[in-house]
Amino acid sequence: MDKILSGKVVSLNLIGKLKKKILKLKCEGVIPAAAFIRIGSHRDDMAYQNSILRTCNDVGVTTVLHELSDHTTSEELIELITKLNEDETIHGIMIFRPLPEEMDEEMINNTISPDKDVEGMNPINQAKVFAGNYQGFAPCTAAAVMEILKYYNISLKGKHAVILGRSMVVGKPLSMMLLKEDETVTLCHSKTEHIDEMARTADVLVAAMGRPNAVGADYIKPGAIVIDVGINVDQSGKIHGDVNFDEVVDLASRITPVPGGVGSVTTAILIKNIVKAARNFKCNKESAIACLLI
Repeated sequence: MDKILSGKVVSLNLIGKLKKKILKLKCEGVIPAAAFIRIGSHRDDMAYQNSILRTCNDVGVTTVLHELSDHTTSEELIELITKLNEDETIHGIMIFRPLPEEMDEEMINNTISPDKDVEGMNPINQAKVFAGNYQGFAPCTAAAVMEILKYYNISLKGKHAVILGRSMVVGKPLSMMLLKEDETVTLCHSKTEHIDEMARTADVLVAAMGRPNAVGADYIKPGAIVIDVGINVDQSGKIHGDVNFDEVVDLASRITPVPGGVGSVTTAILIKNIVKAARNFKCNKESAIACLLI
């Protein structure tokens, strides 16, 4: 058994399946399409953007990029989102984050139509995740963690998971997704006392702290499965995870690398959500037409 949980392998497998679904949709007259919104021109956003657009192009998803200035207001962004909500040629909407501090992120998340919210940030989609209902869209990174565990047939039932980080992007939704698989979950955060001791109780440890190399050998129970969600770019442009891989790899039974781990799957999940949104649009439109014919 290979100790390394390669996200690249999982991503390639998922992308292969999605290409078939996209081809089927196109044969049915629907071309999956997504609008991407970037505010400013930060280096990290540009690299992530180019990677996503390239992958979308490779699989046959149409993309429309809206590049806004650093001075864009919340009102201007909301006006654009409202137009995209009403555009039937666009099935998914994604905003590159983090947003500028002065923006009203809650209002922006509320504005994105739940049907086009392929990032899973609208409260309606978040509520569905917390209710164990996956008919909406789960946040892509949290879903990517679950996709990796599923691909490698890692049994979760009855195990203890510790998640380091309580964000609405990873920690909180992932805790609900793991609970649905009958895992016992402990959610830690920056105010958790003796966090290293808590981490050492984990059968599955998920690091989503946003702190490079913060998780060392003293956080790991021998034989634990370690999922590193962190993507931290240093001044030289090198990517680091939240886990000190060299310290931890010999203690862990399975471990995701950075790069080449969860991040590799996150983009594939985003495309999966776009395809799902396009399929839902087709089904909803057909139902509406059927109703008119009655």
